Amino acid sequence: MSGTEDLLLEVSALSMRYPVRRRSPFAERRYVHAVNGIDIRLRRGETLGIVGESGCGKTTLARCILRLLEPTGGRIVLDGRDITHARGRALRAARRDMQFVFQDPYASLDPRLRAVELVREPLDALSGLSRAEATERAIALLEKVGLTRAQALRYPHQFSGGQRQRIGIARALALNPKLVLADEPVSALDVSIRAQILNLMADLRQELGLSYIVISHDLAIIDYVCDRVAIIYLGRIVEQGGVAEVFSRPRHPYTQALLAAIPHHDPRQRRRTAEITGDLPNPTAPPPGCAFHPRCPKATDLCKRQAPLPVATGGHEVACHHAD
Repeated sequence: MSGTEDLLLEVSALSMRYPVRRRSPFAERRYVHAVNGIDIRLRRGETLGIVGESGCGKTTLARCILRLLEPTGGRIVLDGRDITHARGRALRAARRDMQFVFQDPYASLDPRLRAVELVREPLDALSGLSRAEATERAIALLEKVGLTRAQALRYPHQFSGGQRQRIGIARALALNPKLVLADEPVSALDVSIRAQILNLMADLRQELGLSYIVISHDLAIIDYVCDRVAIIYLGRIVEQGGVAEVFSRPRHPYTQALLAAIPHHDPRQRRRTAEITGDLPNPTAPPPGCAFHPRCPKATDLCKRQAPLPVATGGHEVACHHAD
């Protein structure tokens, strides 16, 4: 299979900005730059991890890809179809191929519906199956994710957190999607349950040929389930590549700082690198040049004047003037 045929998702120069309410009609119009020129390529059967601090644009990026938000710039191509500005029937067809697993499994489920009804909902809307066929399909999906036929008649409040997330995963799989985006899929769960859900996602990936985009602040989760990782800072990808390559040889100071912050049972094995200080800059007024330079221990005048372009070396891409 050629590289083009193997490509499921291509995101080019994607941008999303929100207008800020003006205090008066004469005030200058300002925008929050949530996503700022992001490029992503995802192959079939691959899992891509998205990592960054809270407020860096991870969830906004996912919602733009799913077309839950209308991007203000760039291009989204899913399985060879440009869906950037798809409407109506074309958008409904695209949404059959991409689904979302939410962070909070309880808030994402309608408490008035039983588990089987929650999974059957997308089938009723888009599959064309009869009610009986959709019900059997929903029950089969619940059994696939580890629940029983008897549990299919329960309401969300009668399940544990891990079981609710299994319902969310079954619901996402109802229409046989090619791409599943998972936003912090285990962060709201007990530590003892997280591995079960991650293993379930990995098994379904192998069985159904799924591709995933997994958003997480936990680098251990990205290391466990992902093939490639993209590090985002203030709406831009600063480093991306294979998980093993990026985590073993991080080249951007921001990536180095994130990895250095991971606790280790042996303090002598902890990464030694300069720590970053301060918080994310105001996204309505991003710094000139490299957005990371106000917090970077390696910043120079060049970083303050000129934004670095991503440079690829052996499949590992980094945007930094002083990459190690």
